[in-house]
Amino acid sequence: MKSLRLFLATLQFLTRIPVPQRWCDNVTLDDYPRGIIFFPLAGVVIGGLCALLYSLLLSHLGPLLTAVAVVLTHIMLTGALHLDGLADSCDGLFSVRSRERMLEIMRDSRIGTNGALALIVAIVLRCALVYQLSLTTLPAVAILIMVPVVGRGLMSVCMHRQCYARESGMGNIFIGKITEGRFYATLAITAGILLLLDGSAAMPALLITLLFAFGFRRWVAKRIGGQTGDTLGAGCELFELIFFVVLLWK
Repeated sequence: MKSLRLFLATLQFLTRIPVPQRWCDNVTLDDYPRGIIFFPLAGVVIGGLCALLYSLLLSHLGPLLTAVAVVLTHIMLTGALHLDGLADSCDGLFSVRSRERMLEIMRDSRIGTNGALALIVAIVLRCALVYQLSLTTLPAVAILIMVPVVGRGLMSVCMHRQCYARESGMGNIFIGKITEGRFYATLAITAGILLLLDGSAAMPALLITLLFAFGFRRWVAKRIGGQTGDTLGAGCELFELIFFVVLLWK
């Protein structure tokens, strides 16, 4: 029962799905790091809803409008949480300033040129990928579920054995607080879901994305001395896009 409550609390944290607060009773902030193993399962919920919409709309609206609808639904389900992190991270990390100034820029609620460009590219690319997917013989429903699973599962890479780059913030709930066992369990659950959905076909794409995730973690840590909630969100968006692109690569 406590595990179910922790899963629902994790789903509440990662999405805008209206999970009643009473279903998450007795889950404290100290419990959240244990919920990292549920990140891929939250991805299943997000991807499943997007895949359902895709299946319902494709024959009625055509591939282009369906792609736009699916991407907008994904954004609404997540409350643009990770897109916000991507924009803030790009504004700060590409500002060519000192570490302290980068962190100040990332905390600023205003969006800069780098952040705006990152949002445009990410949204347009995601729409293009869903559209392209509809023109292939690949298992579209499975892929639409797998993409958010990978994005959220590999966020653990940016949490495990990392320092929190700020003194306080929501990212501090997870960063540096993921145990070795839960880190590897999260990766195993992510891979297991992909195996169930698409056999071993998606494994090369997962491996490439995992290598990118470690590279991203290293690059960010060198820039600002660790990770923040914004870089976790940016990582999620980037891991999803990289995985999606590799899957469609011919």
